[in-house]
Amino acid sequence: MSSPDIGKEVIKKELALIPKLPGVYKMLNSKNEILYVGKAKNLPNRLKSYVSEKNHIIRTERMLSQTQKLEITTTSNESEALLLEANLIKKHKPKFNILLKDDKSFPYIFISDHEFPRIERHRGAKNKPGKYYGPFASSLAVNSAIKTLQRIFWLRSCTDKQVEAGNKTCFNYFLKRCAGPCGGKISKEDYARLVESADEFLSKGKSRKIQQTLSSQMEYASEELDFEKAAIVRDKIKSLNIIQSSLTINEANLTEADVIAGYKESGKTCIQVFFYRSKQNWGNQAFFPKHDPDENLSEILNSFVSQFYENKTVPKLIILSEEIREKKLIEKTLSKKEKKQILISSAKKGSRLKVLNLAIKNAKNSLNRKLYESQNNRELLDEIAKKFKIDNNISLIEVYDNSHIQGTNSVGALITYGEEGFIKKRYRKFNIKNENFNQDDYGMIREVLGRRFKRAIQEKGNYLSFPDLVLIDGGKGQYSSARTSMNEIGLNEIPVIAIAKGKFRNSGNESFFHNGKEFKFQKNDPTLFFLQRLRDEAHRFAISAHRAKRKKGISRSTLDQIVGIGSVRKRALLNHFGSAKAIESASLDEIQSVDGVEEKVAKKIYNFFHE
Repeated sequence: MSSPDIGKEVIKKELALIPKLPGVYKMLNSKNEILYVGKAKNLPNRLKSYVSEKNHIIRTERMLSQTQKLEITTTSNESEALLLEANLIKKHKPKFNILLKDDKSFPYIFISDHEFPRIERHRGAKNKPGKYYGPFASSLAVNSAIKTLQRIFWLRSCTDKQVEAGNKTCFNYFLKRCAGPCGGKISKEDYARLVESADEFLSKGKSRKIQQTLSSQMEYASEELDFEKAAIVRDKIKSLNIIQSSLTINEANLTEADVIAGYKESGKTCIQVFFYRSKQNWGNQAFFPKHDPDENLSEILNSFVSQFYENKTVPKLIILSEEIREKKLIEKTLSKKEKKQILISSAKKGSRLKVLNLAIKNAKNSLNRKLYESQNNRELLDEIAKKFKIDNNISLIEVYDNSHIQGTNSVGALITYGEEGFIKKRYRKFNIKNENFNQDDYGMIREVLGRRFKRAIQEKGNYLSFPDLVLIDGGKGQYSSARTSMNEIGLNEIPVIAIAKGKFRNSGNESFFHNGKEFKFQKNDPTLFFLQRLRDEAHRFAISAHRAKRKKGISRSTLDQIVGIGSVRKRALLNHFGSAKAIESASLDEIQSVDGVEEKVAKKIYNFFHE
């Protein structure tokens, strides 16, 4: 029996039992791993095509040759099948599907539903009452927009408790960025008008109307010789011009639309999504979906759209750079999901074509940059193998580092680097469980490597795959501990390298240890820069994990975390400062001024909070 016939036989056996209904089918291999998720209006008819067609593309033949099992889920209609398919693809990431690498939600501006509404950044489920404006392409864009909007509309960012107390004006009031509801400086009616103006700007893009109103207010204040108020309004107009230039008005006059353009080269694809809201461009984001090199761009965009909007708010208009096969079905499904009419179109001429061509140009530039980086990365990975005389092909590097202060809150960190750069979804942190290792770097390395690789061996395909190289931040002793630990697990074939800073810990004078030998690089060697970059990223991640753990511990019992601080000193510090947070903000001299806290102890407390 030829390979594709294996899967065909599996499908033939199931066909008679499959109802003639819409739904989703999953093809699984001998290990029960999902190879492919597909949908159909009529499941038997779709599955028959796998059996009856003789000349399948290579990807389909490979899939059928590995298929040992077929699973079916029926749905009420084809739209439900489309949504379920997108959900399952995102969840299981089958190797033969086109996969959108999209693991985050986009940020929004949120104005709450209070007597004095609050403006803030929001990311995630929209389960709070209020109005959401977005999406924006990045947190940076949202934060910048909010700061500028506060200068124009004076909406509060302070907490509800501060407003309810109503007896203390927040600092933003004195910076002319808040109308002062927290200090009772503005009535509900006047504040509501500010919120209405902000809503008109964010939802309808009525910047010209707002600018005219502000200009009139400035002229009136000048005529009344109220130059202070005129200057305040003038600053508002300046801020409005700033936000208008950052959120550029689009010539296509798109009120609520996403422009999605793809560009494919060398078997890889970049898809750019531009967000247009309130006739303004709110930024763009690049995506690099995983797919078979021979897949055509139209099919890639078709899969991208259904997966992208599976968990996101859909605009009224989606403009695509290619016609897609399931346009009507996706329109119908998204319209039902959003309870409004969704239109998918392409642009053939005019201002919309200009906007689309801009997106295509960005997709091309992003892909070329990605291909260039991947090529450079491949060369650097090959150079490591050459310099350290490693026979294995290196495509995946894991880097390990530890972080602690005086043996407290000890954390081990793992970061991963591949041909396309840092792989954030493979980052891991390890809280050190063995108390004897808290101040023992060698013991911490043994624990982290033991836990990481023993779990990988036990869970096999359900955990992180093995790397081609392990890089340890440390010297000869750390290398020896790591190598011994790996050998005890039975992973002798995975090479280990340790990177240690020089005598004066200056960057550029690092020593490397591998297979009983010490290696040095010229200070301008690209391989040295590359290895430093990997080490620094592991160190950054370890420090951030350590700080998060320490902060959690501080919120629970701050001073108990500091070795040598007993109950008497703890009581004296809290009586003097009032809270642990105040101690954290205190200077060394202020801490030392507390009765019973001598210089040595004061330094220990200060360093705990600031190292």
